[in-house]
Amino acid sequence: MNVMPLLLLIAGSTAVAGLARRTPVAAPLLLVAAGLVAGYLPGLPNYTLDPHVVLPLLLPPLLHTAALESSYLDLRANLRPVAMLSVGYVLFATVAVGYAAYLVIPELPLTVALVLGAVVAPPDAVAATAIARRLGLPSRITTILQGESLVNDATAITAYKVALGAAVGVGVTWGGGIREFAIASVGGVGVGVVLMVPLHWLRRRLRNSALLENTLSLLIPFVAYAAAEQVGASGVLAVVVVGLYLGHRSWQVDFETRLQEAAVWKMVSFILESAVFALIGLQLPVVLRGLGELGAARAAWYAAAVFAVVVLARFVWVFPATFLPRALSARIRAREPEVTWTAPVIVGWAGMRGVVSLAIAFSIPATVHSGAPFPARNLVLFLTFTTVIATLVIQGLTLPPLIRALKLPARDVQAETLAEAQAQNDASQAAEARLDALLADDRNALPGPLSDRLRTVLERRRNAVWERLGTVNEETGESADDTYRRLTREVIDAERRVFVQLRDARRIDDEMLRTLLRRLDLEEATAYRERAS
Repeated sequence: MNVMPLLLLIAGSTAVAGLARRTPVAAPLLLVAAGLVAGYLPGLPNYTLDPHVVLPLLLPPLLHTAALESSYLDLRANLRPVAMLSVGYVLFATVAVGYAAYLVIPELPLTVALVLGAVVAPPDAVAATAIARRLGLPSRITTILQGESLVNDATAITAYKVALGAAVGVGVTWGGGIREFAIASVGGVGVGVVLMVPLHWLRRRLRNSALLENTLSLLIPFVAYAAAEQVGASGVLAVVVVGLYLGHRSWQVDFETRLQEAAVWKMVSFILESAVFALIGLQLPVVLRGLGELGAARAAWYAAAVFAVVVLARFVWVFPATFLPRALSARIRAREPEVTWTAPVIVGWAGMRGVVSLAIAFSIPATVHSGAPFPARNLVLFLTFTTVIATLVIQGLTLPPLIRALKLPARDVQAETLAEAQAQNDASQAAEARLDALLADDRNALPGPLSDRLRTVLERRRNAVWERLGTVNEETGESADDTYRRLTREVIDAERRVFVQLRDARRIDDEMLRTLLRRLDLEEATAYRERAS
């Protein structure tokens, strides 16, 4: 097995993603552009996107990471708009894009056009999360976009299976399609519900074994996906349900597990996201080779038409889905915050497609049920590729200036800090009361300096958030928070240098050095987390 192509992909994509952090361009866009260029470099391996790798091996961990970082409570509060987009919009886009493509492109039979519609219907979870994170969108819009991208893949894959069954001639009926959708959705949620409690229980039973817990954490999305797919349900929904539950209950696992898990999943997400977007760009030579005799001008016209319909269909759905329910239901108006026209404009334009659409397209079989070639398969691949690239590049590049032009209300950092300070104050009062009760028991007697140290830690933690509201130092330009973190790093670095000098002088060994450095690392991490906004 030649692992060099994989190593080249990982090394190249992570290098480009790292470079993107030094530019104003979002990493997904730079990675796609780099992939487009790299696809024609001489001597580079052929990177044909394999759906049997992307869907079961790349999609579960990416979805799991997004679910862990999402808020179950926020998603529940925005369930209606999330469902309208992740289910209603995907089905609408499947039919709208498919029928429009059938009218515009003579080479596409209606059943194949609906396959294309299902393939390009879902905005991508990775793209939506990466772009929203970079832009700092208002929290409700971010929650809706993330919630949509977590669930819509399941809707699109089910719609694709139904459309594909009609295209290959296996006799799919409307009733059969609805039944398959119900089995996939209800079954996927059911598998997730069945797995989430035992998996969380197992993680808690492994307490004080962070390595085992995080090994289990890495396996969980693959287990959930495979279990659901094995019974014909949606693996995507199973992964999302398990991830949301574990993220909501993460406070119940050991602190060391949480620290390691956050670091591990950040690294996994960074590597996979980088590789996924680079893979999208690298598909250009593969897609163009399959076009055959279709002229460049006609292919470009078809691609532009499909892209325009994809963009238009999202706005056609988003605006009525935003305002009609509010106009018809007083309960919705009372329960949900007021919405202006700017929010649906952003949601409508933030419809980037990604690797899931390409993976589904590449899974289209080469032949139909009768053994004849699948009609216009290469054209569907080409139109999927151009739609993904166009949405990522055009919408991805123009979304930041659009947000600035619309002057969306920025996050109220002051109010968030005040809420955090009040929460910390309440928690500190409870902790101090608990400490007083514990110290009143003779079995917990501590020398005065140690008990004072415990109280000092609590007081420092309570005051840290309030100090972030302080003024900036006129001489240094630093806030009290910035100065505290800088001084903390300086004094801890001084201790580290002494420990290393003692090791080099053979006064302590490397094992002791690692123990001492870990204590300093945890102290520095604690100081940074307490003071970081």
